[in-house]
Amino acid sequence: MRKSYDFSNAVQGVHHKDYNESHSLVRIAVEDKPESSSDDVVSLDPDVKAAFPDSRSVNEALRLLIKAAKSAQELKRAS
Repeated sequence: MRKSYDFSNAVQGVHHKDYNESHSLVRIAVEDKPESSSDDVVSLDPDVKAAFPDSRSVNEALRLLIKAAKSAQELKRAS
């Protein structure tokens, strides 16, 4: 941050309500990490959140996507 920036009159959290209404933050539980961090949080757009009722369904979908991507890479290498 540059020293020339003046935040002396700044108001914290002015836009948080609008942001929270339009985005959904989801904390990802990472089993091998004893403490959570900001790396454990992802923001889902409302249409994405509507498609996944819980973390299990998100994980299943992501695993399927990973599997499909790996299969596509293997097919590309084989051709």
